[in-house]
Amino acid sequence: MDASAALTELLATSTEVVEAVVTGPAGDVEAARVRSGERAAALAGTGAELLSAAAALRMGEPVEHVRVDLERGSVVALTDGARRIVATTVARPTGALVAHDLRAALARARGSR
Repeated sequence: MDASAALTELLATSTEVVEAVVTGPAGDVEAARVRSGERAAALAGTGAELLSAAAALRMGEPVEHVRVDLERGSVVALTDGARRIVATTVARPTGALVAHDLRAALARARGSR
């Protein structure tokens, strides 16, 4: 399954994910389910920054998942070491469920189930 199909399936099955992007190893947007290309780039950049900042706080240790809760929803970034998936959610999401859904979508995007 390609990244676009994985995101389509994610948004069709998850009741908590509002929008999402998948980025490649160089940070390029491979697929997005957002309202515009500018929004896709902004969300991808935010996810990269969150993961980088978390790794810096952990003294360079790998960080695979970051979630920031905001009043109207959360921003969640997850990486498998090469690719990233970044999503926004509804307010007060079930964190473990969202992380599971994003991991599954990222696995589908790279062609494994």
